[in-house]
Amino acid sequence: MRAMILAAGRGERLRPLTDTTPKPLLEIGGKPMIEHHIESLANAGFRELVINVSHLGQQIEDTLGGGGRFGVNIAYSREPEGALETGGGIFQALDLLGDAPFAVINGDVVTDYPFSRLRAVKCDWAHLVLVANPEHNPAGDFSLQGARVTNQGPAMGTFSGISVYHPRLFASCEPGRFSVVPTLREAVDNHLVTGEWHRGYWNDAGTPARLESARAR
Repeated sequence: MRAMILAAGRGERLRPLTDTTPKPLLEIGGKPMIEHHIESLANAGFRELVINVSHLGQQIEDTLGGGGRFGVNIAYSREPEGALETGGGIFQALDLLGDAPFAVINGDVVTDYPFSRLRAVKCDWAHLVLVANPEHNPAGDFSLQGARVTNQGPAMGTFSGISVYHPRLFASCEPGRFSVVPTLREAVDNHLVTGEWHRGYWNDAGTPARLESARAR
């Protein structure tokens, strides 16, 4: 199974830090955020990674190179200035991701979720990892009924930014800038999306306060 790390965002909420450093290269625990993901994916058995880049993307490529020092191969999907958002970025990278299901990880989440579990997912369309709702998203995004994701339910959770997608999920999409969420909601309405809860540590380090919280941990 291949994996994609979403790393093309501008990081507006982390300015001015991201004016000169791309968000994935901000350090937590003495190393760039994105290196934590690469090491965790490598330890879980992933060998082929795709990383999308846009804002200050050359810094990311210069830092990570081809991935050899991590024991992986990294291919880069280069996006135009302003990036393509989550859906557009994944859609552009499909040729690099192949015909089989692939994992996708948001580059700015900090978590102890065991990525090895993603390799065991039987994914026909999409599989989402949900977490308890943080303060900045109290209403949540999705719910679970058994292993099936629903758009509404008695126990709403937040989409963690950790997922597995089958390329067929994007069959009706067109090139351009778009979020993956509407595509997911349509698939959820059609009862095509499975999911699971992660009860361990998770932090969307997309603001200065949440970044400092992750660093403190």
